[in-house]
Amino acid sequence: MTKKSISFLLLLCIYSFVNAGTIKIVTTTTDMKSIAELVGGNKVSVSSIATGYQNPHFVDPKPSYIISLTKADLFVTVGLDLETGWSPQLLSSSRNTKIQKGAPGYVDASAGVNLLQVPSAANRAEGDIHIFGNPHYWLDPLNGKIIARNIANGLERVDPGNKSFYETNLQTFFSRIDIKMKEWQTKMAPYKGSKIIAYHNEWVYFETRFSLQIVDFMEPKPGIPPTPSQLVKVIKEVKSNNVKVIISSPYFTTSSSDVVAKQTGVKELTMATSVGAFDSIKDYFSLFDYNIDQLTTALR
Repeated sequence: MTKKSISFLLLLCIYSFVNAGTIKIVTTTTDMKSIAELVGGNKVSVSSIATGYQNPHFVDPKPSYIISLTKADLFVTVGLDLETGWSPQLLSSSRNTKIQKGAPGYVDASAGVNLLQVPSAANRAEGDIHIFGNPHYWLDPLNGKIIARNIANGLERVDPGNKSFYETNLQTFFSRIDIKMKEWQTKMAPYKGSKIIAYHNEWVYFETRFSLQIVDFMEPKPGIPPTPSQLVKVIKEVKSNNVKVIISSPYFTTSSSDVVAKQTGVKELTMATSVGAFDSIKDYFSLFDYNIDQLTTALR
C-alpha cells in the first residue's frame, strides 16, 4: 500500500470518527434549520426538507427525504398541521423509531407558542382553515426564542453530554434576538397601524408583532384563488383605506395583485416567508432584516 493510500485511509477514518459524534437533524423548513444550526453549532449537521421559496403546505415527498430521516437523530417540525399533507407520511416511511412522535428525537417547535386565529369550530366551507391555529408563528421573531428552546430541549434529550454547550448557544441566540428586536421595532415604529393587503393569511404573527393592520386578502377565503368579485372588493378597500402595499410570497402568482395595482397605484411587495426565499436571506435574522427593509421602503 502506498503512502498516499495510507494517508487517504487515515483521513477517511478521522472523518468517520468526527461524523459519528455529530447529531444529524432533519427539519421540515429552512427556518427551523437555521435556528437548529444556531443552537447546535458544530455539534450538529442539519438539513431541511422544504426550500425557502416553496409553499410549506405543499411538498412532494421524495425517496431522498426518507433516506435523510432514516439517518436522523432529531426531527424538527413546525407542527399545527402546516406539513400535514406530507410530513407524517415521510416520518412513518423512515421507520426510524428515534424520531417518531413521542420519541426523544421528535421536536414540535410550536410547543408553548401563543397561537393566533384558533378557530372555535372547523368549517371547511371557510376555506383552508387550520384547526389548531395559524401555523406561521415563526414570522414573529420573539417566537424564535420558543422554537430555539424546543430545539435545545430536543438536543439535550439525545445528546445530554453537551447540554451546557447547547444552553450557551441558546442564550447567545436569545441575546441576538433581543438586540435585533430593538432595531426592528425602531425601524417599524413610524409605520405603526399601517393598513396593508396580503395575498394569503400567513402574516398575522408579523402583523401583530409590528403593529400593522391587514385589512383584507387577495384570496376570498384561505386557499381559494382570487375571484373577480374579490378583486373589486380589494380595489375598494385600497382606495377607502389609503392602502399603500400588497404583500405576497414567492410561491404565489402576482397576476391578481397586478390588476389591483394597475387600478389603484398600490405597491406590490413580495416578502420572504422563510430563510432562503431569496439569496440574501441566509439565516433567521436576515429573514427579518430583509422583510422589514423591504416593507419600510414601500411604506415610506
